[in-house]
Amino acid sequence: MIVATTNEIAGYKITKVIGPAFGLTVRSRGIGRDITAAFKGLMGGEISEYTEMLEDARKQAMDRMVQNATAMGANAVIAMRFDSGEVGQNMSEIIAYGTAVTIEQV
Repeated sequence: MIVATTNEIAGYKITKVIGPAFGLTVRSRGIGRDITAAFKGLMGGEISEYTEMLEDARKQAMDRMVQNATAMGANAVIAMRFDSGEVGQNMSEIIAYGTAVTIEQV
């Protein structure tokens, strides 16, 4: 499946707009990561434990969005975006969303 952040895909035409597709995941940082991150935070720099967690969460959210679009009959997603937020004190929500479409090569 083609996933693009643009509204068009070069070399393809949109034959049908199906509707919004999304994928969501909520991740807890966990006490071990919080303790390690707190120590690293004192020294400054990147906190790799959180970076890795958020990269994994984005990948999972995107995979779920593709599954949702596929279930809707799409073969592409355009205008794809990520959004994030906090749920409670130690959980992060990541959502990938876009417009599910069918496309054909021109």
